[in-house]
Amino acid sequence: MAEHAIEYATATGNDYAEHERTYRAFIQLTKWGTVSVVVLLILMAAFLL
Repeated sequence: MAEHAIEYATATGNDYAEHERTYRAFIQLTKWGTVSVVVLLILMAAFLL
């Protein structure tokens, strides 16, 4: 079988700072999106029941 050894650390164009910034933005968006949905559900339960 052919071996597919890829060294990502030495590949050109890897911008780890940008990857890290994008990941942190995704985590923040996910966190605040979840909080918003939970607040919305609590408000719906309070006003609609």
